[in-house]
Amino acid sequence: MPYLLPDWVAELTDPRRAETMEELADRLVPLAEQAIDVSKRLREQLALLNAPFQAEALHGLIEELNARAAQAFTEVETEIEDTVGDRLARILEHAAGRPLLRERLAAELLPVLERQRRLFGERVGARTAGAVQSAAGTLLDRAGELSEAAGAMVQQVLPAVQEGLVLAERAFRLASRVRRAGRGPVPEGPALEAGELAGVCEETLARLELEWSVIGARSRAVRAALRGVEESAFSEVTQAIAECVAELAPEHARVLDEAEERALELLGKS
Repeated sequence: MPYLLPDWVAELTDPRRAETMEELADRLVPLAEQAIDVSKRLREQLALLNAPFQAEALHGLIEELNARAAQAFTEVETEIEDTVGDRLARILEHAAGRPLLRERLAAELLPVLERQRRLFGERVGARTAGAVQSAAGTLLDRAGELSEAAGAMVQQVLPAVQEGLVLAERAFRLASRVRRAGRGPVPEGPALEAGELAGVCEETLARLELEWSVIGARSRAVRAALRGVEESAFSEVTQAIAECVAELAPEHARVLDEAEERALELLGKS
């Protein structure tokens, strides 16, 4: 198979094929280092899996939701101000060239339009705040569910990290004993112990590598789910804002129309 190494690699690295004590010790050390490396990477992957559920990270999610909601509200508020400003400009345009009438129109209608702008903004703001609170609650609830699932995975896999470190310690201890034992051919006892340890390492490290891959996939799935929850929460807010604007729009248009009708009435009398 294409991912298999050439046969001579095992001849130079496998402790079971060592012919001298020096070779055996030299081959046990990389085996221990490999076990440490796999355990370290697995521990890092578990930390990544758990990272999105730290208090600071969850606080950041809520802050981001608040910031995006505030931006959406500001955009709506700007549109409200623009509609009021455009209508006022059109009203005053009716009195172009008649400064006294323009002053009267401004004095009588500006408070009405300003009150309408403020009322519209307050209602949309209140609806936005309520939607943010509801969406934040949903976001935290779903994050909590994900956190429980991620925590269970961490607890299930965490012993594997220690398992790899225990193997590394065994390999280092055996290498140390072999070096102290001197030179020459490998006796039967160390050969059997090294062979058993090499077999256990092959099986265990392959399993830990698989755990590392699986946890990495789970970590990416968790982060994607959190992004989805965040987008869903923001959509909930924008939907609430859109519904509020749609509800208030007819009344808003009526007030603006009445203000312009009043201006035309004053123009007709002047």
